[in-house]
Amino acid sequence: MKKAFSLLLAAALTLSLAACGGSGSAANSEPASAPAASEPAEGGSGADAGDTYTIGIMQQVQHPALDQATQGFKDAVTAALGDAVTFAEQNGNDDVGTLNTIANSFVSDGVDLIMANATKALQAASAATSDIPILGTSITEYGVALGVDDFASAGLNVSGTSDLAPLDEQAQMLADLFPVADHPNVGLLYCSGEPNSQFQVDNVSAALTGMGYSCEMYSFTDTNDLAGICQDAATTSDVIYIPTDNAAASNTELINSICLPAGVPIIAGEEGICSGCGVATLSISYYDIGYATGEMAVKILTEGADVTTMPVQYAPQFVKEYNAANAEALNVTIPEDYVAIEG
Repeated sequence: MKKAFSLLLAAALTLSLAACGGSGSAANSEPASAPAASEPAEGGSGADAGDTYTIGIMQQVQHPALDQATQGFKDAVTAALGDAVTFAEQNGNDDVGTLNTIANSFVSDGVDLIMANATKALQAASAATSDIPILGTSITEYGVALGVDDFASAGLNVSGTSDLAPLDEQAQMLADLFPVADHPNVGLLYCSGEPNSQFQVDNVSAALTGMGYSCEMYSFTDTNDLAGICQDAATTSDVIYIPTDNAAASNTELINSICLPAGVPIIAGEEGICSGCGVATLSISYYDIGYATGEMAVKILTEGADVTTMPVQYAPQFVKEYNAANAEALNVTIPEDYVAIEG
């Protein structure tokens, strides 16, 4: 929050001296009232010396990709603002009710900005306030997440960064590694509660169908039915595609325990899922998009940038990566231009 303590103290001292009948010296010849501190620009706040800020960070669930994005965000903001920023950091544990409670508490506390990490967090923040600037990260498609046909011109108090990798290139990666002649049946495994996951599998399925694959959707609602749905997918699929899906990312050990023994390879939408249960991915750096989100936050807080007109930013580069252990276990030959995932 903005602090103007020194300004108010100066005004109080001036009034006190005037009431006591000052001597008329230069120090006592100032007006008895000081000008009010300037109001922040709409959509952000201009920076003044001594300003401090509180940012509410709400992360949908804990897993490596989202953790990296949050860390990148905090690093970028701290690099610019140092001790002038305080983070109120909360994790929703993938529960919509908890995320709504977190968002409403941030609004009640009057935070200067909300950073919403992942789709459900963004939805909760957007529902809670139309005034406080909201920046998302790890969001695939903002219009889909918020149910807006033309997000760019919607004028919402929301912007941020996207984790969308080229879906046509992910489909092509699957086709290159697992030709349709040998792997004609593709299962697409995703959480039905994440609209951005639906967006991804719809697009990848369309691309693969155009290449001659037979695609089947396998949607689960939560971890309670994931094992059964995953088993069905592993039984009937030659290869499985999993998009950037937070529920899947939080349960890669379970997915791997089903698909690896069944001999079914997985193409993943991001590095964390691939590291846990996949063979290959075309991925981005979640730390980098988090950092870019942090830079956007600094512009809003210190330069008065208007969040309603800030365009969504996308990752500048994508990397072909592979899980060496799973590739070896499944006897998958990985091209030389792929990079092994560390750890």
